[in-house]
Amino acid sequence: MSITDRLTEMGVTLPDAPAPAANYVPFVQVGNLVYVSGQISSGPDGLILGKLGDGLTVEDGATAAKYCAISLLAQVKAACGGDIERLVRVVKLTGFVNSTPDFTDQPKVVNGCSDFLGEVLGERGQHARAAVSAPSLPLGVAVEIDGIFEIA
Repeated sequence: MSITDRLTEMGVTLPDAPAPAANYVPFVQVGNLVYVSGQISSGPDGLILGKLGDGLTVEDGATAAKYCAISLLAQVKAACGGDIERLVRVVKLTGFVNSTPDFTDQPKVVNGCSDFLGEVLGERGQHARAAVSAPSLPLGVAVEIDGIFEIA
């Protein structure tokens, strides 16, 4: 099944790739690898703000991470000239979780991104990963995730 068909089946429409908010580019292609800049948690109602361990649950964080995954795929689609089917695989993700010093479930939060990519891409969505805590993130968002992707 194509990536587009799978997204449609899941009821997900990729948005236009978010524009950078500062002095950087949204992605850089080197050979067949696309390095996507950090995508912050933003859902249909705007930015997903807050701190895990202080008002946000693991489930809230996982939802925020899922929206990061959608933005990552939107950037990959842009890098592929609009043809998301050129995506070969997810290589590596780094997830940053806005969390309190005693919060230790960062991996469970970033699973929201990893699980979504696995559901959409199957084996192509399996990747190396890091999930780390951050005392704060830009604009107060809950999660930020960057990634490396292989394209054809």
